[in-house]
Amino acid sequence: MGTKETAAPARRPRNSAATKELLLDAATTEFADYGLAGARIDRIAERAGANKRLLYVYFGDKDQLFDAVLERQIGKLARETPLVEGDLVAYAAARFDFMLAHPETARLAAWIRFERRDHYGQKEVDSYRAKVDSIAAAQRDGRIRDDAPAIDLFAMVLRLTESWLDAPPALTATTGTDPLSAQRLAEHRAALLEAVRRITAPRSVDGTKRTEG
Repeated sequence: MGTKETAAPARRPRNSAATKELLLDAATTEFADYGLAGARIDRIAERAGANKRLLYVYFGDKDQLFDAVLERQIGKLARETPLVEGDLVAYAAARFDFMLAHPETARLAAWIRFERRDHYGQKEVDSYRAKVDSIAAAQRDGRIRDDAPAIDLFAMVLRLTESWLDAPPALTATTGTDPLSAQRLAEHRAALLEAVRRITAPRSVDGTKRTEG
């Protein structure tokens, strides 16, 4: 009597795109928490619920995974915070909202400054250049002040969008309330946008703020 052969269980096809996204999500959290040097591949794989081997298959090594995380984060930031026709007020609002919703972005940027200050990709450079060019065009059209270089106006607005989120805890504690409460964030957002309006408003010949109408 012959032995009955049992069929091998069907292998579920792997969704490589979904696995990559899970690994990138996990790696984003890991790098934001520990930086490049302190991040661990084992923890990333465990966070993602994926086999560690797949991480090397998809991304090569930890450095390449870090680059992939940065490229994805930069792309997401660029898509969600467009600078249209040099409108720095609208840009500041969008960037403040993005940084609030994605605190890992600021933490990744801090690690880059600490560990890889001279490391940046061409896509990031191009994204910043396009924004500076947009501001310069608005200056030529008289829509924003032209007595300061476009790149300096942009740098100031960038820092303003993170001014409360990156403020020293001892400073935010002086409010006596939760620094991330809806009311406090709304107050700071309004102050931020008013500040951007004031520092970017076009000036008249005598140097005063130009009034519309």
